[in-house]
Amino acid sequence: MAKTVKAWHFVGPKLRDGRPVPPDGEWLVHGGPVEMCASGLHASRKVLNALHYAPGNTICRVECTDIVQEDDDKLVCRRRRILWRVGGGDLLRDFARRCALDVIHLWDAPEIVVRYLRTGDESMRAAAGAAARAAGRAAGRAAAGDAAWAAAGAAAWVKQERRLVAMIHAARRQI
Repeated sequence: MAKTVKAWHFVGPKLRDGRPVPPDGEWLVHGGPVEMCASGLHASRKVLNALHYAPGNTICRVECTDIVQEDDDKLVCRRRRILWRVGGGDLLRDFARRCALDVIHLWDAPEIVVRYLRTGDESMRAAAGAAARAAGRAAGRAAAGDAAWAAAGAAAWVKQERRLVAMIHAARRQI
């Protein structure tokens, strides 16, 4: 019996090959050659890895079988089905704000940026973005890059993975 893996996959309005996104529980089968990054059905064991490849913001928990190849951040298989899904637009914005707040102490953020990150008030979003860009230019790219890389270490990655999975499950319970 083929190994079955639970993984994560993001979708937009259609699959990358133009087919409609199948309903939950329906197996999607790839009949042609399977090659990583070229053809087949892809997914990731970690939701943050799947997010890197996301063509849309619908977050799907999937089951994969007939796995042909697996790399550190993704796998490719012949058969995949969506177990369940949640809309990720607001959830992913909330997640991004929480991640930014985790490292807000690494720079002298303008007050509008801090208020937007804490509240998520969309009326402040454009002003916060402009203030952050201006502050980033003033601070210099090297310092901002160093702070970003320091914050993105392995421990932070694990913490953010757990946070996003918990947020996805909480959103699913609200459906």
